[in-house]
Amino acid sequence: MRSFRVQLAIRFTAAMTVAVALISAGSLWTLRVILDRELNAAILNVASIQAASLVDSPDGAMHFHEWELTPEEAVSVRDLIQYAQVWSEGGLSLLRSQFMTTDLPLDRAALRQATGGEVVWREQSFEGLPVRSVYYPLGRFGPPHDRHVLQVAAPLAPRDHMLDRLAAFFAALAGVVLLGSAAGGWWLAGRAVRPVHDVIDQAEEVGAESLDRRIEAWSDTREYHRLVEVLNTMLGRIQQAFDAQTRFTADASHELRSPLTALRGEIEIALRKKRSAEEYREVLGSNLEEILRLSRITEDLLTLARADAGALSPRREAVDAEGFGARLAERFRRAAVEAGVALEIVVEGGGTLMIDPGLVGQIVWNLVDNGLKFTPRGGRVDVRLRRAGSELHIVVDDTGPGLGPEPNRLFDRFYRADAARTPGGDTPGTGLGLAIVHSIVARLGGSVDATNRPKGGARFDVVVPLGSERRISPHTK
Repeated sequence: MRSFRVQLAIRFTAAMTVAVALISAGSLWTLRVILDRELNAAILNVASIQAASLVDSPDGAMHFHEWELTPEEAVSVRDLIQYAQVWSEGGLSLLRSQFMTTDLPLDRAALRQATGGEVVWREQSFEGLPVRSVYYPLGRFGPPHDRHVLQVAAPLAPRDHMLDRLAAFFAALAGVVLLGSAAGGWWLAGRAVRPVHDVIDQAEEVGAESLDRRIEAWSDTREYHRLVEVLNTMLGRIQQAFDAQTRFTADASHELRSPLTALRGEIEIALRKKRSAEEYREVLGSNLEEILRLSRITEDLLTLARADAGALSPRREAVDAEGFGARLAERFRRAAVEAGVALEIVVEGGGTLMIDPGLVGQIVWNLVDNGLKFTPRGGRVDVRLRRAGSELHIVVDDTGPGLGPEPNRLFDRFYRADAARTPGGDTPGTGLGLAIVHSIVARLGGSVDATNRPKGGARFDVVVPLGSERRISPHTK
């Protein structure tokens, strides 16, 4: 696994090295340009002085000012000039400096250009060393030198030596910078990642028994405030989920234990002595009720588990609205008669609905079942289905005592309303029906709201989005 600190240190060192290399290259190039410019100016100046000396000689003979060529002390690039020679148009040496033992290298193309009156520059090799020459036309001074050319040259070795020394200095500087940057980059990278390690250390201290703890390290720093805030928010959600899971497990254990305890007790009592067939029938009937209760709890828990896992995939199809309402009414008729509650299901507008009939039917079933449980005999439960644009509105009203003191908790799992809302003072059901409604509606991308009716009773308002129409299912007509 790669180390962020190492990468940061390497990048910092590389950046510093590149910067030093660019500065060094730029400095060397700038110095070379300056030295070349100064050297050219000095060569040209010496050439003009020597040319004037040649043409102004009182005895008419050509000779150089040798002191201009070989000063006793060299204090500038001008003092590097050592060579001078006069050429005829045909390339014949007419005069050269007394300190030269051989002729300067002659570039005949440059000689022809200079004979024509042009100042020409060349870099050549003389006695194994590089030199820079200027071919200076003497024709501008008139006869008898109108076809003569003065060549003045200076060695480039001193310039190159100066550049080499500077390059060596920059190379040493680059090495020092490289080592210093590596050490400094490692230190800076450590300082940069230290807050992350501090945050990680505090996060590792949060366990299942201390989910209420929050990360405080570097929370007041702008660069890390958002990271700490996001982690604390995530810890808060984990704590809520853990608490909800703990409550869910405890409630599920309690709900499953009650019918199992009842089953065990009735079976143990029935087995203590021989009983009549009628007594055994009563025991088996009671056991069947508890088994059905266990089955409902198991199915509800499975539905919630599938919803939590995202396994409730809506399969929308075109459904005839009136046929769907009639099927719902037929499904609830027996339960309404047994509860002594009038049930009416109204479909407003009719037409075709693009829905998942199974999931929407389960929503309506749980809401109607809740209304039947909490509505006293002689009361009413009204269901209205209405299409509004691209949404389906489901409204379920009952004439019961209304919602309990904690309406926001109605959709919590295993939550049961206060006994005052229940006819006879008993709270029926498992407390999972409305939780299932909430999970299915959320999976469908809708919303559900619970309120008290002005004239008494509870109202549940569900809104779910409709899909685009494709075909009408023959099973839902």
